[in-house]
Amino acid sequence: MSALGRAVLITGCSSGIGRATAERLARRGWSVYATARDLASIHTLEGPNCRPLRMDVTEPDSIREAVTAVEDAAGAVGALINNAGYSQSGAVEDVPMDLVRTQFETNFFGPLGLIQAVLPGMRRAGWGKIVNMSSMGGKLTFPGGGLYHASKHAIEALSDALRFEVRRFGVDVIVVEPGIIRTGFASAAASSVPAGTPSDGPYDDFNSAVAVATQMVYERGTLRRLGAGPTAVARVVERALEAKHPRARYPVTPSARLLMTARKIMPDGAWDAFLRRQFPQPGPH
Repeated sequence: MSALGRAVLITGCSSGIGRATAERLARRGWSVYATARDLASIHTLEGPNCRPLRMDVTEPDSIREAVTAVEDAAGAVGALINNAGYSQSGAVEDVPMDLVRTQFETNFFGPLGLIQAVLPGMRRAGWGKIVNMSSMGGKLTFPGGGLYHASKHAIEALSDALRFEVRRFGVDVIVVEPGIIRTGFASAAASSVPAGTPSDGPYDDFNSAVAVATQMVYERGTLRRLGAGPTAVARVVERALEAKHPRARYPVTPSARLLMTARKIMPDGAWDAFLRRQFPQPGPH
C-alpha cells in the first residue's frame, strides 16, 4: 500500500467509535485526519500521525474544506470512514420534520456528500476504501427508532449500489454493523425523544418506555453482556482497511450477529410478536 493510500479521513471523532478508531489507526502508522464539529473536542488526538480537522458533515462547504486539506497534504483521501451519526428516537408521528431532516442530514446526506467529494481523488489514484458505519439497526428495526433505522437502512442500500459502481476503479466499499457498543449512544438516543408532547398524547407512555428500554439495554440489560466497547469496532475497521479483498459487511459484537440472524430467519409476524414482549404497543387498551 502506498503512502497516499494510508491517508484516512474519519468523521465523528469527538468520542466513542470515531475517537477509538482514530487513536488505533494513528498508533498503527496510518496518517489520520480526525474530524469533528467542535475542533476543541479532538485537540488531544493531535500527534505525529494524527491531524485534527474541523468538519460538520451537514455543511457542504465544511466537507469540501476538509477533503481539500487532506488532498493538499496527501494527494488524495486513501480511506474514508463515515462514522458520524446519532439516533433520533420517538414515535414516527411525534417527531417534528425538522428533527427528521437533521437525522438524515447527519446520518445519510453527510456521508453521501463525503463519498462524492473523495471519489474523484480515489479514482485518479486507482485505489481507495470507503467504510460506512451502519449498525445492526441497518438490518432490523426497533419500535421508537424508526427514523434512525431508516437512515441506516439507507446507508446499507447506498453502500450496495456504490460497491458495484466503483469496484473497477480500485475502490472498495465496506459496511461495518456494530451491535451494542458501550458509549454515550444510549443516553443521547434516550434524550432525543421529542419533548413537549401532550401528557395525554397517544404516544406519551410509549416514548417514555422507549427511552427507558434503550438505556436498560445499553447499561443494565442482558444484551449489554453481548456488546463491547468502541475499541472492538476500531479493530474491525483496521482489519477491513488492511484486507486485500475486504468483505462487504463486518458485523461487530455477538449482539449484532445474534439479533441480525434472528431477524433474518423470523417471519415478520414472529418478529413483531417478539417486539411486543419488549415494548408497550401504542393504542387503545
